[in-house]
Amino acid sequence: MQQASNSNDDTRPKDRHWFWYAFGMLVGLFGLYGLVSYVVLPALWHHYEHNPKLEHSPKTTQTAEGISGDPLNIGFVGTTAEVVQMLLAAGWYPADPITLRSSAGIAKSVLLKHSYPTAPVSSLYLWRRKQDLAFELPVGNSAKQRHHLRLWESKDLTSDRRPLWLGSATFDQSVELSHNTGQITHHIDPNIDLERDSLIKSIAYTHQIVSLYQVTGVGATWQAHNGGGDKYYTDGELTICVLSTNSIAQTKPYSQSPNPQPVEIKNQVWSLLRHLLKS
Repeated sequence: MQQASNSNDDTRPKDRHWFWYAFGMLVGLFGLYGLVSYVVLPALWHHYEHNPKLEHSPKTTQTAEGISGDPLNIGFVGTTAEVVQMLLAAGWYPADPITLRSSAGIAKSVLLKHSYPTAPVSSLYLWRRKQDLAFELPVGNSAKQRHHLRLWESKDLTSDRRPLWLGSATFDQSVELSHNTGQITHHIDPNIDLERDSLIKSIAYTHQIVSLYQVTGVGATWQAHNGGGDKYYTDGELTICVLSTNSIAQTKPYSQSPNPQPVEIKNQVWSLLRHLLKS
């Protein structure tokens, strides 16, 4: 009987040892969690720290009627010439202004599948003014589908000596009636994050992006609508691309239209570029 009692006494110190070891591990894990979650990660979090002025700037565009339009999801730090030069080198086309002739041209392109890579885009508004620049990347022979980008220049929001351009990049996937006004309009693909990332990928081929950072834009959403009543979903991030100040070299466009580019369009585009570089 005495031997059995001694055997039980021998196991108790070992049990206490493992208990305190497990307890120490648990305290250590909670301590590590607290250190990482409340000290390390907040110190590494950089959003508005890159440009605090963006925190209170508008997050979406507006239509002429004051309806909330497409959200802002892209931005560039650079001069007008640098932004235009980069987009041209990436294979994008400047959109024609809206006139009777260009309106007829886009209608012909949509109905008859006639190539019109510089078709006009509708006006959206930021800071009570329509876009300063509009570019597009055609898909196929019709203006029915196209990648397009609207940009607004701000000299007040820049964290650099150069202007900051805020923009909205979306993909026109069809031409139908507006869900809100009944007007004929393009409808966008709801995955605007994919379009934002696709745009960045296309201009990365020009080697003019020297750094990227993100700030919170419209905020994460799965049920938002633009001015045409189109649904869209997004992680809510606005990606800012800081452009190089070096002159750009001729690069192969990221994406090209199936048809050869008309000579007159090329001349028009490069004439615009030369004008901007001289100004």
